[in-house]
Amino acid sequence: MIRRLPMSLLTVCACLASSGCASEPWVELHDQRFTVEVANDDAARAQGLMFRHDMAPGHGMLFIHEQEEPQAYWMKNTRIPLDILYFDDERRLVSAQLGVPACSLGNACPPYPSEGPARYVLELNAGVARDLGVKPGDELLFGPGLGPDTPTRVTE
Repeated sequence: MIRRLPMSLLTVCACLASSGCASEPWVELHDQRFTVEVANDDAARAQGLMFRHDMAPGHGMLFIHEQEEPQAYWMKNTRIPLDILYFDDERRLVSAQLGVPACSLGNACPPYPSEGPARYVLELNAGVARDLGVKPGDELLFGPGLGPDTPTRVTE
């Protein structure tokens, strides 16, 4: 006798086999994949990585702006030294601020501007970009479903 599996179980099995369900958003830079939190609205971008004590290796935060324009990030209440990478509409690296120190000076923390217009900003643990050997023009690859309309996913 052949038994049919419930449709919900078939969906779960297909989902697990394709690795397309409940997967974390990711980006790739220099063949290195990073699981990212996405900040694509004003509130999430303002919060960023503030008040965090660490970020797991292989993780980062991807900031998505509505349009390409000069960007400047600062480290207000950010306790993790970071590499801040700025990418244009084509997801090409236009600027990098490497080894940016944590800052506890509140509004007195200095800004770290992009050297050209950017739409996407990737923050990684300090030293990662240097270890990868990033340079202007490098392409940031997006995982499936990641783009300007990706829902904001900021966790603490």
